[in-house]
Amino acid sequence: MATMTISIKDEVANELRQTVKNELGSGKGALGKAIEEAVNKWIEEKKQKEIAKRAMEMMNKGLYSLKGWKFNRDELYDRGL
Repeated sequence: MATMTISIKDEVANELRQTVKNELGSGKGALGKAIEEAVNKWIEEKKQKEIAKRAMEMMNKGLYSLKGWKFNRDELYDRGL
């Protein structure tokens, strides 16, 4: 387990402490648990944005292009009418 020292505005720290107390109680480790949850959510959000960015780049390069692929309505809906 790592120990980190951070600096945040007093207003943010007070609101964070109050929210943690309301949601998780004032037990040992509650603040750390809340911060870890928030950091994990932030990291996941950044990863998802990067995945979306790469997918858009691939689409723009034409890797998922339908150029030259022709179909009719029957093939599209696979009804064989």
